[in-house]
Amino acid sequence: MQADSAPELTLTPDGRVHPARHLASPNCDDYPQGAAPTLLVLHNISLPPGEYGGPGVEQLFGNTLNPDGHPYYAGIAHLRVSSHFFIRRDGELVQFVPVTRRAWHAGVSNYCGRERCNDFSLGVEMEGSDFEPFTDAQYRALNRLAALLARELPLTAVTGHQHIAPGRKTDPGPFFEWDRLDGKLPLWLGNTVAGSEYG
Repeated sequence: MQADSAPELTLTPDGRVHPARHLASPNCDDYPQGAAPTLLVLHNISLPPGEYGGPGVEQLFGNTLNPDGHPYYAGIAHLRVSSHFFIRRDGELVQFVPVTRRAWHAGVSNYCGRERCNDFSLGVEMEGSDFEPFTDAQYRALNRLAALLARELPLTAVTGHQHIAPGRKTDPGPFFEWDRLDGKLPLWLGNTVAGSEYG
C-alpha cells in the first residue's frame, strides 16, 4: 500500500486504532491507577523464527499456539505474552490490546531509572528478526501509527526492547533503521532522550 493511498488512522475512545485488524489477546490487564502510556517500545518477532506471513505470532498472543506445530513452539507455547500492535512485512497493522490497557511485552526492563516498563508503555512488534532489514511498508505503517499515538496520547519517547532490557533482549536489532522514524517522538537509545533530529 502506498503512503498516499493509505487510509487515515484514528483512535477510538476505547483505545482501538482503525482501520487496524483487531484480534483480542487475553494477555493484558489494567495500567496502574493514574498511569498512562508515555513510552513506545519497538520489538521484532517472527514465528517460526525467520519465517514470515504465518499465523504463529497471532496464535502466540492469543494463547492458541500449538506446541506440536513446529519444533520451536514447544518451548514457547506456554508463554503468556502480548503486544499492543503487530506490523507485518506488507505493512498490515494488527492490534491485540487497546492502548487503554497494559500489554505484556517488555518483561524485566528499565527506562531512565523506571522499572517495569509495561506499566507505562505501548508495545509494537515488527514482523522480522535481528538478521535482515525491515520493509519500506513497515516503516510507513510504523510512522503513521507513531504519529497518531503521539498526537492522541502523552507519549514522550520511542525506544527499542534492546535499550530497556540490555543484555537480555536484542530487538528490534541491528537492521532496524532508527533514522527512518519521522521524528514525531524523541528517540531514547539507552542513555539520553534525543530531540526530533535522529542521529
